[in-house]
Amino acid sequence: MKRRNKGLFVTFEGGEGAGKTTLIQRVYAALSDRGCRVIKTLEPGGTPLGREIRTLLLHAQTISMCASAELFLFLADRAHHVKTVILPALEEGKVVLCDRFNDSTLAYQGAARHLDIKLLRSFCSVATSGLTPDLTFYLDLDPKVGLERARKKDIPDRLEKENIAFHTEVRQGFLSLAKQEPERFYVINGEKGIEDVYQKAMTEIESLLCLT
Repeated sequence: MKRRNKGLFVTFEGGEGAGKTTLIQRVYAALSDRGCRVIKTLEPGGTPLGREIRTLLLHAQTISMCASAELFLFLADRAHHVKTVILPALEEGKVVLCDRFNDSTLAYQGAARHLDIKLLRSFCSVATSGLTPDLTFYLDLDPKVGLERARKKDIPDRLEKENIAFHTEVRQGFLSLAKQEPERFYVINGEKGIEDVYQKAMTEIESLLCLT
């Protein structure tokens, strides 16, 4: 697999409760301990502006929102995030670990909200100035299991409250994306233990960074 960027851009995707946050924390700690220049960030919410948008998107429970409004809020977060955080870090040669990116838009707003995929790809390209991850981990998990995990930890957010059919479509959207770009996606069984998931992810990252 060839790196597309000056630094290394790794994204982590998955449905609710798939274990992305835990995996990113483990990978970040491991790379930091090895002296790598690495940052971890997330979408939405990787900037001060993004944190305000995240509140609107996920935690403003009394605000109704159509699919298009939801989409453009996610894209506004991403555009600012890429310009002010991700691209500068990559230009400095850093490893960027990002919790969600364009693939989440294609899975959630495309596959599950049924917005036009071709248009979504164009919008995402504009928002990110054409930036593409070097490597994307998709943690695949039965939506019922993932939602049970997520709801045990916190009060369900707006997306976690969607019905199981919605989350099933999200999963199928991710799996379809992974089949379309097997050179970028690395699919990991999210039902495996965190140590197994972590080892698989680190092996892939180490090969790109030539750390083995």
